[in-house]
Amino acid sequence: MQRALSLAQLARGRTSPNPMVGAVIVKDGRIVGEGYHHRAGEPHAEIHALRQAGEAARGATLYVNLEPCSHYGRTPPCTQAIIAAGIAEVHMAMLDPNPLVNGRGRDQLEAAGIRTYVGEREAEARELNEAFIKYITTGRPFVTAKFAMSLDGKIATHTGEARWITGPKARRWVHQLRDVTDAIMVGVNTVLADDPRLTTRLDDGKEGREVHHPLRVIVDSRGRIPLTAKVLAADTPGRTLIATTEAMPPDRRKALERLGAQVLVLPAHVRGGRVSLPHLLDALGKREVTSLLVEGGGTLLASFFEQRLVDKVLAFVAPLIIGGQGAPTPVAGQGVARLSQSLRLERVRVEKVGTDVLISGYVGNR
Repeated sequence: MQRALSLAQLARGRTSPNPMVGAVIVKDGRIVGEGYHHRAGEPHAEIHALRQAGEAARGATLYVNLEPCSHYGRTPPCTQAIIAAGIAEVHMAMLDPNPLVNGRGRDQLEAAGIRTYVGEREAEARELNEAFIKYITTGRPFVTAKFAMSLDGKIATHTGEARWITGPKARRWVHQLRDVTDAIMVGVNTVLADDPRLTTRLDDGKEGREVHHPLRVIVDSRGRIPLTAKVLAADTPGRTLIATTEAMPPDRRKALERLGAQVLVLPAHVRGGRVSLPHLLDALGKREVTSLLVEGGGTLLASFFEQRLVDKVLAFVAPLIIGGQGAPTPVAGQGVARLSQSLRLERVRVEKVGTDVLISGYVGNR
């Protein structure tokens, strides 16, 4: 099962909206076939493993980190191929939460006389496909809030200087994260202040695959984004979506669309007239965006946290003291009045990335 999980990770960031799946076929104590799902529309992991095993699959044991599919989607059901190949036993790390599967694959295998087992390394399997699980069960992307700050909680000086708080290793780590994420989001204030490209800056072709540039989502309720912004430039790779409201002037919308951006008009939040974030997440889900990285700024992050829309937090802490009463912090907004109302992270991990520290965790239910 560990090998199946390792194989699945080879396609991290490339299978969306499908899950990452690896499969290993074992017979007489040795691996006779293995494979992983490369991308949506291509053969599933089980099919690759069965093809490699050939006749050796008869009477063998299959290990897979997710329940084999039992329905026709972009590809035929894997359960039928497993049964036809004569597999005797199937070990699944977890059942597929997809309502079209969710136990049906296991039931089909058992009905054909194949022994099944569920639960080996299930926690690892769930974390591997946490974005897929959130998307397939709610229709919304898995939301990760990412920010970098100094030891005293500042993201810039009081004059607005913000480059660079973290070191080169941490910045590369973030670009590796962008490479495996469907979409990246910032508020229009970040575009006005920093004019970022929001692309993935890695060596193209490394590890045998092209660099992935996530969909750029700019939350701009009134159409303040400059037409000269780098995210709109013709030489900036990837696609840009502007999420706005009816407050954006029609001529500005047309000008943005002429530059190649997609403009998505959404309802405004009852307070402040800003883009309704729940509606925006629903719209992204309909576009098969399974993972979303929210990079700021403070106002946008505050809205996500206040509305309990964040699933995971990635916080880089740099060994710097910036100071300044007016220096911005990563999460703005009103904030909570009592500590008992604050969001607490669970399953917290702490690791060193170059000279910086990365604290990660999942937002609790409270």
